[in-house]
Amino acid sequence: MKAKDALRNNKTAIHGILSGDKTDYRLILNKVHEKKLITQREYNNLKYIEHATVETYVVELVDKIMNKGEEQCKEFLDLLQTDDEIKQTFPELNHLQLNHTRSLSEPVQASSSLHGDGKQPKGEVYQISSRPVGLCVIINNENFTDGSQRRGTDKDAQSLAQVFSWLGFRVLMCKDQTMEQMDLTLTRIASLADVAQLQEFNFKEWSGSSFTDPQQGLKHGDAFICCILSHGKKGVVLGVDWKPLPIKEITRKFSGSDHSALTGKPKAFLIQACQGGLIQRGVLLKDLEADDHASPLTIPVEADVLVAMATVEDHAAFRDLTNGSWFIQSLCQELNNHCPRGEDIVSILNYVNNDVAQKEGSSLPGAAKQMPEVKFTLRKKLVLLPQCS
Repeated sequence: MKAKDALRNNKTAIHGILSGDKTDYRLILNKVHEKKLITQREYNNLKYIEHATVETYVVELVDKIMNKGEEQCKEFLDLLQTDDEIKQTFPELNHLQLNHTRSLSEPVQASSSLHGDGKQPKGEVYQISSRPVGLCVIINNENFTDGSQRRGTDKDAQSLAQVFSWLGFRVLMCKDQTMEQMDLTLTRIASLADVAQLQEFNFKEWSGSSFTDPQQGLKHGDAFICCILSHGKKGVVLGVDWKPLPIKEITRKFSGSDHSALTGKPKAFLIQACQGGLIQRGVLLKDLEADDHASPLTIPVEADVLVAMATVEDHAAFRDLTNGSWFIQSLCQELNNHCPRGEDIVSILNYVNNDVAQKEGSSLPGAAKQMPEVKFTLRKKLVLLPQCS
């Protein structure tokens, strides 16, 4: 069944479920806007319909989605069935038959990178077969020694934990580390030596709904993710003691060697930190437009690394005190949107760059902008798929 037909068949039921109260309706409207299923003008018009009931808002929104065509209908149905916040707010949606031509729980490979048999070319993609996929380590610095706080960072940590757990990683987090503690923690994680000593930093593991004490020993898998949420300056992240740890020193701890379990495997570093104090300005765009080789015997020691920064050098990165940072929240949303389709991490980060670049940090358009930056030495595509429970 086509998505538009599935939406039409369930239209009355969806109207009834989503017409609970105005707060809940705004949740759906905001989610649809975040996924760019409606334009900014359409969002404003739907948000401010005069003298309208909640049901009127819902009917207008669903009709607008249906009028946009098959792809938008599919995206809307996907949203209703896969977004955790929507599922918790509207549990009745779980009882509807919203299936269309693609099962929403089934990962689908991106057609642009497939052979005719539906499989990724083996030599072009990192092989991810270990279960769990690997470790995702989050260093979450919230409370600094001068009494200041990075409010909103716990929202980022939770969002990262949810999405990377969904992608099959064991997610570990430690909070409020000094520069020296960060350095020691990452050194030990890189080699998994002296793992018992990690407990002195109060490591917690994501259990599906919260962080609890780790229950099992640690080992590396086929990929590694490191997320650092802190303040920063050009080329460094700061411990809670305000001392700098160079980002180059962090990535070099995981460089390939004859003894590293991560040699030849992808390692991604996702860093939410300012890289200076300058505020980026916007410029007005006049025109807008919507070989297979065998693996080498040796590879460079600094191969297979990706570093995604919240912002370019010298500039600040924005963080909402309640909802988390622009970069991390966009990253988690785009991973949720595109990983089930088999898109690789670099392509997904392109979506993140574009999404963050469109945000405004001031009521004056173009006065306060943010541009993330991605650098990588990946030799292949890194494709992370949701893991069935």
